[in-house]
Amino acid sequence: MNGRVVADRYELATLLGQGGMGQVWTAYDRRLDRRVAVKLLRPDRMAIPTGGGGDGVDELRRRFVRECRVTAQVDHPGLVTVHDAGSDGDDLYLIMQYVEGADLADHLAEHDPYPWQWAVCVAAQLCAVLSAVHAVPIVHRDLKPRNVMVRPDGSVLVLDLGVAAVLDTDTTRLTHTGSPIGSPAYMAPEQAMGGTVGPYTDLYALGVLLHELLIGNVPFAGSTALGVLHRHLYEPPVPVRQARPEVPEALEALVLRLLAKDPQHRPADAQEVYQALVPLLPYAAAAPGAAATGPMDPTRPFLRPHAPWPDRPAPPPAAVPQAPPAAPARSDVAAAVDEVKRLLDQGWITQAVDNLGAILPAAAAEHGELSPVVRSLRKQYAVTLMDDGQYRRALPELRRLADEYAAESGPEAPRKSLQFRYEAAQCLEQLGEAGQALVEYRTLLPYFEQYAATDPATPLDIRRRIGHLLLSLGDRPAAHDMLARLLYDAERLHGPHHPFPEEIRRTLHWLGQVHG
Repeated sequence: MNGRVVADRYELATLLGQGGMGQVWTAYDRRLDRRVAVKLLRPDRMAIPTGGGGDGVDELRRRFVRECRVTAQVDHPGLVTVHDAGSDGDDLYLIMQYVEGADLADHLAEHDPYPWQWAVCVAAQLCAVLSAVHAVPIVHRDLKPRNVMVRPDGSVLVLDLGVAAVLDTDTTRLTHTGSPIGSPAYMAPEQAMGGTVGPYTDLYALGVLLHELLIGNVPFAGSTALGVLHRHLYEPPVPVRQARPEVPEALEALVLRLLAKDPQHRPADAQEVYQALVPLLPYAAAAPGAAATGPMDPTRPFLRPHAPWPDRPAPPPAAVPQAPPAAPARSDVAAAVDEVKRLLDQGWITQAVDNLGAILPAAAAEHGELSPVVRSLRKQYAVTLMDDGQYRRALPELRRLADEYAAESGPEAPRKSLQFRYEAAQCLEQLGEAGQALVEYRTLLPYFEQYAATDPATPLDIRRRIGHLLLSLGDRPAAHDMLARLLYDAERLHGPHHPFPEEIRRTLHWLGQVHG
């Protein structure tokens, strides 16, 4: 494959690594004459989300491009830059900046035992990344040492953001080789059980990673993936100070909190974890030898922040870019709407969101805030925000629409209000607000069941979401009961071989395998 050109632009050079579902190469960008990293994924080697066949592969491709587009919106120095994504022949490709350094797994192997101060500095940098990522919201789902790079200046970069979300939409799925998707050694209990994932899932993986840096081994190992997942669910981790007494008690306590089985017993967010690490971080005044920090020293970003690396003249400051000209006032709302439709047809969702946001004030001024035109635009705005993964911005728009329809007396108003509440609950779920989402779904379910004669699928989907949220919150008996009853109804509606009941059946099977 050496010499292959991907997307008529990226010439593969050296194979860096490969696994069951893809490969990573160094490559040359012919257009910009630069070295890049290329990740190639094979959809035909993955579990297909719609139950198999060409439609499933096409759906996986669409989801891959969408996730890459969403993750490209996150701007943080601790994230590897994504340059391009798409499909080429049978492969999905992801083009990323080429990063010099070593992945954290190799860095750990080369420094055994790993200084606990280094572990603290790596974790603090990862907290900064996770805080930015979770604010979008995006859940990494596969945080592990192989997905973290340590650069020569000691800074840490996170890889594969968004890729795990494509491969792991149903966490109980298996690859065609029969292995769980994801990394069992770093998988939180709720993820292992097929529950709803959230920021708390990444915090658990961070706890596993910290434990591994401090002791040299992951807290739960085993000869089979199922055995590892069972230990995650039922065994307490060994406190790190039993192996390394020099580790501060506060750091041991933090690791144990991160590894709590119940997500509600973990720290609230990455910011809280960072604040717990701050007293343990090195600082320049207390480190006379700070100037001598060597290559790949994770303490260096804290001891010599923003210092050039290696010691060489700093590059000249870049020219300040000129501000783009202001967009012309949109007096022609109809023409602006046509432009949004064109953007959506071409898949340029982010640009369509921006245009819709610009149209709304002009449309409200021209037609009135409560006019059918403005309401239609606001509906499109909310839906497009969800399509673009901007759930935090979509949530208030959906709630406002739900409240407005609830206050009206038309025959369709109650049902429309319910639909917007249902979509708002999905935003809560995506934002990691599992408890709030669960309450809202349970409130909505009886109302949607009243419309089951004309819309039988939505109540089943709400019940599925409730089951997965119960799993994420650790209530496995209630989740099993909900999903078992759902399976019976789903088979009656769709038939036993439809992807919907097949997914529920896999989750129930997985639940049965890992019970205590």
